[in-house]
Amino acid sequence: MIYMDLGIFKAYDVRGKYPDELNERVVFQIAEAMGKYFGAGSKIVIGRDARLSSPSLYEAVLEGVKCQMSNVKCFEVGMITTPMLYFLVNKLKADGGIMVTASHNPKEYNGLKIVGKKAAPMSGKEIEKLAIKN
Repeated sequence: MIYMDLGIFKAYDVRGKYPDELNERVVFQIAEAMGKYFGAGSKIVIGRDARLSSPSLYEAVLEGVKCQMSNVKCFEVGMITTPMLYFLVNKLKADGGIMVTASHNPKEYNGLKIVGKKAAPMSGKEIEKLAIKN
């Protein structure tokens, strides 16, 4: 696990400086663990923001989730806002959602906001535990 001791798991999300702390390999591993956590037959909404690093991190999320379970239904919604991701998780009755974003942080950062059913937020520490376990 290449993300250990990077300090990227925060109270409400996962975020760090791109590419030193958070990059495609790190995001792939976290997404792979989340694919296992959500499990076979689950539905996951996946979106991204407009940061320059978001398209490649978005692709890493898609690859990580799909490489674990080919029967996970991914709603690839592309560039959207975080509130739109939350709305879509509920509208589509998805099991969760993953948003590539660093929210209000400076442009050199990026991250992941991950939610469960009904767009219930998952803390960075919870995500870290699942990533270590899976």
